[in-house]
Formats: sequence, structure tokens, C-alpha cells
Amino acid sequence: MRISLTDRLDEYVRAKVASGLYDSASDVIREALRQKIEADMSLEARLQRLHDAIEPAWRQADNGECVPLDLKGLLDELDRETGVRA
Repeated sequence: MRISLTDRLDEYVRAKVASGLYDSASDVIREALRQKIEADMSLEARLQRLHDAIEPAWRQADNGECVPLDLKGLLDELDRETGVRA
């Protein structure tokens, strides 16, 4: 596999190898990809937790089990709690 890097990324990889932290450019790239995969998996997990938390509310709304929102009251409460006018 061949990849192309921008000058900035190339310099970064070379600096990491020169620092002694990595034995080769391939090691730097592999580590970066491992971290990216981990970050993507973490994001997917957070999105799934958010979806799971919201899903019951969507079901309630679909069933007509909603409570009217008192937006003015909510904004007034936020003003009192934060001291900032919303």
C-alpha cells in the first residue's frame, strides 16, 4: 500500500521517528490509525447511548403521551439559575 502525506504530516511523522518514540514511519501511521479507530468506536458508543436515552421519549411522543412545554417558564427558570437572560 502506498499513501501520500501533506508536507505538514510528513514533517510530523519524521519528527516522531527522529524523537526516538517510534522506529519507523509505519509505526507512527499504525499508531495514528489505531487511535482513530478507537476514537470512532468511542463516538459510535456515545451516539448509541444517546439514541438509547432518547428512544423512550420518541415512543411516548408517538403514543401521544407528551406534556406541553412551558417554554417561558423554562427560560425564566434558566434565568434564575444562571443569572443569564436566555
